[in-house]
Amino acid sequence: MSLEKITQVTGRGVYVPGSDIDTDRIIPARFMKCVTFDGLGEFFFYDVRKHEDGTDKPHPLNDPRFAEAKVLLSGANFGCGSSREHAPQALYRYGLRAVIAESFAEIFFGNCVTLGIPCVTATTADVQKLAAIIEAHPETEVRIDVDKCRVFFGDQNFTVHIPDTARDALLAGQWDPIAELLEGESAVAKTADAVGYMAR
Repeated sequence: MSLEKITQVTGRGVYVPGSDIDTDRIIPARFMKCVTFDGLGEFFFYDVRKHEDGTDKPHPLNDPRFAEAKVLLSGANFGCGSSREHAPQALYRYGLRAVIAESFAEIFFGNCVTLGIPCVTATTADVQKLAAIIEAHPETEVRIDVDKCRVFFGDQNFTVHIPDTARDALLAGQWDPIAELLEGESAVAKTADAVGYMAR
């Protein structure tokens, strides 16, 4: 099974302001009791989106103008804190397919890439420029071009950065090492058979 080559992500955007947004805010620990990651999208940013009785708080993710967003926009050090894989899983299951931020926590970034979620960095000025456009015109289509390392919206665009290793993996459809390993199962078995000390 070959993975999808992710050359670009296009969709509406939503701006969640703030720096040092940690993984406990992205997915509170009490929701990490699941056997699979299915259903985690419901609890994405739960404590800042919901009151104790489950009703909505004022929050960009609760704003119907941004209900169809596929691109999340945020500040510096996004995804910091614990290394829980549930955070990017919740983000993905919420329906988001890319993140633009000023910077990312390294482990969160890596976990996103293995889900095929491009995480690109931009300057503070460019993040704020795009955030203002999204706020004024929520219907704006944001296109992240992974190959060209640019973000396009309306008649404007700016440069973003993504490490070459992650960019190359996304473009080649080699972003999930587990899927690659499973794809090469027959080759692994052949090698194991050829090694005398491997019990099968």
